[in-house]
Amino acid sequence: MDDAVRAVRDDLGARDWDGLRLRLHPYLHWQLPDGRVLRGRTNVLAELAKRPEAGEPARVELRDGQVYRWMLDGS
Repeated sequence: MDDAVRAVRDDLGARDWDGLRLRLHPYLHWQLPDGRVLRGRTNVLAELAKRPEAGEPARVELRDGQVYRWMLDGS
């Protein structure tokens, strides 16, 4: 799991949107540092393009080798 988190953070830092797209599941649930939860890879990528802040996840769930859930508060 740590490898998936590290890979996502590396892609964000490099602003490698194509690489990041491959790591994120199409039906992704992503919690932003302000507490909002976005659903869907396209929505998440659009938000991260504006401000690429991932926050340290309390829980990450993978499906089919891609990040399906990125939750900051452990919920």
